[in-house]
Amino acid sequence: MIKKIVLFISILLANFGFAQENTASPYSFYGIGSARFKGTNDIINMGGISVYSDSTHINVLNPASYSNQLLTTFQVGMTSSFYNLNTTSAKEQAKKTTFDYVVIGFPVSKKAGVSVGLLPHSAVGYRLKSDTRSVDGFTKQYQGKGGVNKVFLGAGYKLSPKFSVGMDFQYLFGIINTQSDVLNQNIIFGSREVNESTVSGLAVNAGLNFKTKFTSKLDFFSSLTYAPEAKLNSDNTRNVSLVSALANGTIVPASEDKEVNVADSKLIVPSKLVLGAGLGNRKWFLGGDVAFSGSGNQVNRFENYSNVSYENGVKVAIGGFIIPKFDSFNNYFQRITYRGGFKYENTGLVINNTAIKDKSVTLGFGLPISGTFSSMNLGIEYGSRGTTSNGLIKEDYFSINIGLLFNDKWFRKTLYN
Repeated sequence: MIKKIVLFISILLANFGFAQENTASPYSFYGIGSARFKGTNDIINMGGISVYSDSTHINVLNPASYSNQLLTTFQVGMTSSFYNLNTTSAKEQAKKTTFDYVVIGFPVSKKAGVSVGLLPHSAVGYRLKSDTRSVDGFTKQYQGKGGVNKVFLGAGYKLSPKFSVGMDFQYLFGIINTQSDVLNQNIIFGSREVNESTVSGLAVNAGLNFKTKFTSKLDFFSSLTYAPEAKLNSDNTRNVSLVSALANGTIVPASEDKEVNVADSKLIVPSKLVLGAGLGNRKWFLGGDVAFSGSGNQVNRFENYSNVSYENGVKVAIGGFIIPKFDSFNNYFQRITYRGGFKYENTGLVINNTAIKDKSVTLGFGLPISGTFSSMNLGIEYGSRGTTSNGLIKEDYFSINIGLLFNDKWFRKTLYN
């Protein structure tokens, strides 16, 4: 039955895919968009920490964790996000519902495991308007959609009962579409520029896990992951045309599109180093991560704006879980996994000499499916990104996520014909 459910979800994702506007963040205007993937549902609900791993979940943030797989594990997740966007003079709201990931992992021996999956890497989804007619007569509108996804294949291996190592090989791909309209109230026609970038490239992520006894009842966990800087090829096309504004403000085409030559480019995914540590056992866990990302000489795909730059990013995350009584037979609520976490991040994006920061709190519940090692995971995240200072936008977001986790032994010998 579980195999049939997994097959159905895989077919659904293959058709629906990640071809969506996966964000409504105005900060996805820059670079290749806003960072999209924070981990599977259970990780997100612990603040996005990567240090914890066990035998029933796939920790795709650290490939060394794949060595813990005892059963075939399938995970899929989706999120509904609600945004309040504020400046000093205006407010807007937006919402998005997206598929987040599909991953599968399985053991290949007592010491090794493999995982493969499809994840979003970054997302573009914005609609911006600048009305300065009272100053210089101009109205400008910008919109974008698309993003970069990645398919990965990774393996983890136990060097000893305490140490494990792993590595992911990733192929990044996607299409980003942007459109900008510029009109002047003193000129009949305005201009429209439509750009499309087809992005592709390779990346790797390596991990190390260490686990040992801290006391007779507590385990000490530590982890390290490193992803070197990656270069992406961006094949670019551009079309331009004339536009005009109707009385109600709607902008409509006033000429046919004309394709113009534009150079292809190289885009940079910055390097990332993550260190983690924590304490816990089967009943509870508390840990934290510190992530350092390089500036990577990042650029926007077509234009470098004088008010935009990139610096090294830093993220601190703290989270954990508690299971009141995982082996309770008569109280379902005592078998639920209660998760929580917090994160604070300097994203590395600097606009108008202001570093864009992101902070959030999370809460989640792992609801076990009776008689199996499978579960449904529910969670919420509340956070904010940016500020209203220096002409910027403050983005308050609230997300509801749901994840399904199926565990089964798929590869076993048939005893009877």
